[in-house]
Amino acid sequence: MQSMSNQNEPLINSNNAPASFNYGGQAVIEGVMMRGSKALAVAVRNPEGEIVVHTEPLNAKVYGGRLAKTPFLRGLTLLWDALGLGIKALLFSAEVALEEENETDGEPAKVFEGPAQWGTVLLSLSFSILLFFVLPTFVAHQTAVWLNFGESQIAENIIEGIVRLALLVGYIWAIGLMPDIKRLYGYHGAEHKTINAYEAGAELTPKTVAEFSLEHPRCGTAFLLTLVIISILLYSVLPPMGLLLRIVSRIVLLPVIAGIAYEFLRFTAAHQDNAFIRFITKPNLALQHLTTREPDTGMMEAAIAALEHVLAYEHGEAVVVEQTITADTRLGQAVSS
Repeated sequence: MQSMSNQNEPLINSNNAPASFNYGGQAVIEGVMMRGSKALAVAVRNPEGEIVVHTEPLNAKVYGGRLAKTPFLRGLTLLWDALGLGIKALLFSAEVALEEENETDGEPAKVFEGPAQWGTVLLSLSFSILLFFVLPTFVAHQTAVWLNFGESQIAENIIEGIVRLALLVGYIWAIGLMPDIKRLYGYHGAEHKTINAYEAGAELTPKTVAEFSLEHPRCGTAFLLTLVIISILLYSVLPPMGLLLRIVSRIVLLPVIAGIAYEFLRFTAAHQDNAFIRFITKPNLALQHLTTREPDTGMMEAAIAALEHVLAYEHGEAVVVEQTITADTRLGQAVSS
């Protein structure tokens, strides 16, 4: 891996940022993953305090194909982004951040590809569906029976919605009490601040990035809350059905709900200048305060490095696939040839 610096000079002049933005990302173990329309980059601090950056192109057929441009279907791309690329980035960050523990014969253990990635995706997806969709349906049905609501579909749907919303908020709050997750939430805050700074055309330095908000209307947390709210509304118009059929309907309709949630999030993010839109998206932004923390300088440096590598790739500059940022060479020299 090539060495480069941790200087605060921006690789890309964000004053030239386009009017339409498609950059996003997520926090990973001791780092940040950033994604554009053509590439992703993961920047992670290793045990020596250096930032290791991995850059790779995105699948053009998935992100530039018809599916990614078709309303209500492109939400499925977001699900893949959150699960597939997100898990992939997490596995890479684990390799780098824990390389001392995983080291074998002088080389860090590789879990970035293969069965481990897909097995983790399947496990994560199954857990999420069971926790946030199957469990609330089962609890609501059993509660309705216990309270003798009879055939009251409305009451059962209300209970189901309350349970689903409580599980989402409670889960996010509870894991946020763990020290490691608190750091993860700090990197999440760094990701939001860095994207906000870029979209505002500001210089990408830790000092400047620190001045920006922790909130962002396109956040994955906002997507999750929107998904839950829309599921409550959609399930409420379904005809009465037994418990097993209710559970099946929740799973089968999940892609539909994801598509609607994505379009809602996309629309509201593009119309934040409208007072009514800002009002109805306040819960989305408020929930983000549970999943973000004020980042330290090192966290912002990692987020900036990830975004700058994505920008370099998308501006046609030569990018080395995997590099290490140290304190004695310049970032721009190592990224662009």
